[in-house]
Amino acid sequence: MTDGSSTHPEPTSPTTTIPGWRLILSDAGRLWASRERPFSEVATHAGAERTVDADDLEALRAETDRQETFAREVEEAAHEQVAREIPEREQAGQVIS
Repeated sequence: MTDGSSTHPEPTSPTTTIPGWRLILSDAGRLWASRERPFSEVATHAGAERTVDADDLEALRAETDRQETFAREVEEAAHEQVAREIPEREQAGQVIS
């Protein structure tokens, strides 16, 4: 419950949700978001961050969007690489299991 005097959004307010991420308001007033499910191993290894922070909700949403986009692009690139390698292996006569 809020009395309207807080400059920070209530963590459980419907206006402060970011789908797939849990929001945390630190004692210092800093906003944090932690992804509910880990990114794939490929995305994590490439540098996708599961927990991010920001000064305000708009910046936090932008950072979570950036992490989601980065992870998606890394995963797509990895799938494309595998798709390119399969025909190369077949042409080289390698057995694919």
